Amino acid sequence: MVKIDLITGFLGSGKTTFLRKYASYLITQGQNIGILENDFGAVNVDMMLLGDLRGDNCELEMISGGCDADTHRRRFKTKLISMGMCGYDRVIVEPSGIYDVDEFFDTLHEEPLDGWYQIGNVITVLDSNLEENLPEGADFLLASQAANAGCIILSKTQETTEPDQKNAVDHLNRALEKIGCKRQFDKVFAKDWDKLTDEDFKKLLSCGYRMENYLKPDLTQEKTFQSLYFMNMHLTEVKLQEAAQKLFSDKSCGNVFRVKGFMKNEKEQWIELNATQKNLVISPIKMGQEVIIVIGEQLVEDAIRSCLEV
Repeated sequence: MVKIDLITGFLGSGKTTFLRKYASYLITQGQNIGILENDFGAVNVDMMLLGDLRGDNCELEMISGGCDADTHRRRFKTKLISMGMCGYDRVIVEPSGIYDVDEFFDTLHEEPLDGWYQIGNVITVLDSNLEENLPEGADFLLASQAANAGCIILSKTQETTEPDQKNAVDHLNRALEKIGCKRQFDKVFAKDWDKLTDEDFKKLLSCGYRMENYLKPDLTQEKTFQSLYFMNMHLTEVKLQEAAQKLFSDKSCGNVFRVKGFMKNEKEQWIELNATQKNLVISPIKMGQEVIIVIGEQLVEDAIRSCLEV
């Protein structure tokens, strides 16, 4: 059977960065892997960030598009069926940061996937610089994505203090309590990802998963979260940073959780934007697609566009 892992975590937690480390290690161990980027949006930005992993031992697949939940689930199952025929040693699924984890488990317990795949590890990435005040829907997703994890791994530990990291774990535990989950995390994996050792990866590869019960509120991804896409935007790097900061502070835009995307700067070099309320990073990248994606609640497209067109 093919091992299948889920790398999950809330918006902006750093899933794709961790996935690069995880997948690269597996490739060096000679494993033949498939990576499935499972997103709800019309453009899958994270897929572009993994392009250089593609090779003899790694293939990338993608599900994207603004389809309804049932259609998305059928596409997920269809894609896993086709990947099950490719002879992979392991498949790694990275979903959207607003993903309902139940879909992963429910789909893999359906025929024929239940006879082809063995669930290996569920690893949840937790932002060690987590925002303190999250709305109900965000707290539910944060908790539900961690409830069944074999391991919680903190991101951005080199940028935060131990009290910051403790606050993030405490917030997660409070979110778990709110949904009636008895599980609490007193130990998490907290280490600079650039310093992960063979022993660290061996522990992660054997962390497994758990099945926990919790209450699911009457919240749907469609009602709670939105993703707006702005194509062919042309801003200088300074203007891009200013616009992203304004999106978070200007309440006429709605409640913005995350801004990400690519564009060319004034030197015609590709740059990547990855921003949350607490953290904004603009970095060079080899290639991209001119798009800015804004994710949040009650978003106002015209107000957001005005911020981006200054």
